[in-house]
Amino acid sequence: MTTQTVLEIIGWTGSLLIVASLMQARVLKFRWMNFAGALIATIYNGIIEVWPFAFMNLAITIIDIYWLRRLYRERNDATVYRALPVSADDSYLQHVLAFHAEDIARHRADFRALPLDGERRTVFLLVNGDEAIGVVSLTDAGDGTGRIDLDWVKQRFRDFSPGEFVYKESSVLADAGFSRVEMPHSESLDSTYLTKVGFVREGDRWVRTVSA
Repeated sequence: MTTQTVLEIIGWTGSLLIVASLMQARVLKFRWMNFAGALIATIYNGIIEVWPFAFMNLAITIIDIYWLRRLYRERNDATVYRALPVSADDSYLQHVLAFHAEDIARHRADFRALPLDGERRTVFLLVNGDEAIGVVSLTDAGDGTGRIDLDWVKQRFRDFSPGEFVYKESSVLADAGFSRVEMPHSESLDSTYLTKVGFVREGDRWVRTVSA
């Protein structure tokens, strides 16, 4: 393989990564792929001495580094992501659930937007700044136990696990009267995420104790 061929492979790799990054819905994945493609393109254009493109890709690389640092810094920042308690029949909540009904159904096909008569439901709207990005819904199962009916976030925020603010900000669950939350086990559940936010497996379900 000649040096020219190797350089062409490097150049095409960088270009394809940049193009592929633009097709990513998840913010973090987009930034990493865009960063890798721009870095490779910077090196390639520097080697072949195409300086305008080398400079452009270097600028993109620096911008991606800035955003990656910011995204990782903010992923656990309670001032960026918040869990806001809302009424189960709140009109804005119902709009969010209806707008994203198809995606929500892929995660919890049995979820009902409105509780049944006599069913006590506690709902948290997850927000990033002023944007609604997800919903966590629990039904009161009695004896201080909350059954999690839905834990969903928009696709582009799924790398950041914003739902953890419901579980880590234990006061919101305790204030709602829960001392324990649980959800049935299924193969579609992300066990890594559940473990990260404090759940443990007990038989056929995942459970988490709520601190007072």
